[in-house]
Amino acid sequence: MSPRPFPPRPQSTKPPTTRARSTESWHYPLRHHNYRIFVTLSLVGSGGVWMQRLAQDWLVLQLTGSPAAVGLAVALQFLPMLVVGPVSGVLVDLFPKRRILLVCQSVAVVLAAGLAVWNAMGGTDVWVVYASCIALGITSAIDGPARQVFVNEVVGDAGLPAAIGLNSAIGQLGAMAGPALAGVVIAHTGPAAAFAANAGLGVAVLVMIASIRPGELHHSPEQPGPGSGHGQVLAGFRFVRARPPLLLTMLLAGLLGAFGMNGPVVLAAFADRVWHSGPAGFGLFNTVSALGALAGALVATRIKRFGRKGIVASAGLFGLTQLLAALMPTQEWFVVMLIVVGFMTLVFLTSAATAVQLEAGASVRGRVLALYFPLLLGGHALGGLLAGWLTEDFGVRTGLVITGALGMASAAVIGLLLWRCSRRGGN
Repeated sequence: MSPRPFPPRPQSTKPPTTRARSTESWHYPLRHHNYRIFVTLSLVGSGGVWMQRLAQDWLVLQLTGSPAAVGLAVALQFLPMLVVGPVSGVLVDLFPKRRILLVCQSVAVVLAAGLAVWNAMGGTDVWVVYASCIALGITSAIDGPARQVFVNEVVGDAGLPAAIGLNSAIGQLGAMAGPALAGVVIAHTGPAAAFAANAGLGVAVLVMIASIRPGELHHSPEQPGPGSGHGQVLAGFRFVRARPPLLLTMLLAGLLGAFGMNGPVVLAAFADRVWHSGPAGFGLFNTVSALGALAGALVATRIKRFGRKGIVASAGLFGLTQLLAALMPTQEWFVVMLIVVGFMTLVFLTSAATAVQLEAGASVRGRVLALYFPLLLGGHALGGLLAGWLTEDFGVRTGLVITGALGMASAAVIGLLLWRCSRRGGN
């Protein structure tokens, strides 16, 4: 175990709670050299991955002219997590997280650079983009849990709650900022430039991962044995099943992923069919959503204990803001509502991810997150198909109204089930 970064003061007259509060402050983890690097690479890496996803979605729309085809591309990016996710959790708990991150990031760089060259040379076969979506989905299914669990090794137990909250917020902020940057780049130079920019960001992330000091990492002694095999995969399921509130929180994230996180389909459709603002409007919509996400990230990292009620309330407001955005009469008011949508997105996702990670023990955290991410992003994949179908058959506004209403209904149902669990004394 590495030495504590700030030795205790034997003569201190401060009450015992003072140090506990200081370690929960959001800036405490930033005192660690490794965490400063890690949080930077998380922002850049998350933004790059989502830039890649949005550029793929827009390229599919260009090649096919069909929102339903965009929905299929979104699904192909996230459905692999439903298959690979549980197995990736075992890999994360067994092997060095830093090495896993290096491998996954290298694959992501190759995918981005390959699409950049292919698109710049005039490639028009949509199946190439679909294949890239699947490969990126498999890579993300392994990279996501590894990146989250690595936080524990970077800061140790003392700063873990604050580090989890800050890292979740930064990761989700990157997920909002990446599409915004992609929209601007696509509007000015096209998808190939966006893919090339992501490849460059990926190389920068590789350099940052390599610069993390292995000697300062806090390795957890509680790791599963290599011979457990099938039982290791089931351990995550058993852990979650034995804790109904945790299971319901993860289920709510999956439902909101399906009914709420459909930005690539919805914003592209609004820019193309409602406001007729093209790639420039698409970039604007993603940019203002990222601004709202920044505000949400700042608020979420200041909240020490959000609680189940707060998570459910933020989910309901998330759905409501989407419904209201669909009803805005002008593009200006639509842009304003997108700021609010981005804000509520980050508040919900950060609070839910923090609650899930803090409830999972160090020895099983990788496998729990390997269930959480498939629920969240697998729901996002199905949501892409749902949003594409609703947009194609019922119109852009109607589709967003329906998904927003479904998000609110999901929050209400999960909230009721959590209340019943608390009445029964559930864990």
